[in-house]
Amino acid sequence: MALSMIGIGEQRKIVEVRAKDSVKRHLQSLGFIVGEKVEIVAENPSGLILLVKGSKVALNKGIANKIIVS
Repeated sequence: MALSMIGIGEQRKIVEVRAKDSVKRHLQSLGFIVGEKVEIVAENPSGLILLVKGSKVALNKGIANKIIVS
């Protein structure tokens, strides 16, 4: 399931990042690593506010669709 499809307050584990290598490296530097837990804190029309590794990160929904969680 894509990260953009889970609800606010839900916590899931990252299982895969389906993106180009440059995007993957950038997301990994932000803490989006396979096996890491991620939680949706808030949502707005353009994207999501996520909590990963104790930090809040904003992602647009296009990028959130590339992060697969379970």
